[in-house]
Amino acid sequence: MALIREWVIFALCLGIGGHIALAFVLHAPDLWPWSRAGLYGLLSGLAVYVMVQLARWLWHLLKNNSSSDSQPRRY
Repeated sequence: MALIREWVIFALCLGIGGHIALAFVLHAPDLWPWSRAGLYGLLSGLAVYVMVQLARWLWHLLKNNSSSDSQPRRY
């Protein structure tokens, strides 16, 4: 189940990266030519994926630190 969740997060990040690249190509065609839109979309998607993974790691780190200082978890 965890592997499926990671693939879904990766796919969403690539989609967001594609939309970011499309927005730049449409709004600043001089800076981002259509011929490089696919590459820029892939790189933007990977950058978004790295930021999401860093945010998840920080969230996990903060969540574990705050739960260890307070009462133990109840399941």
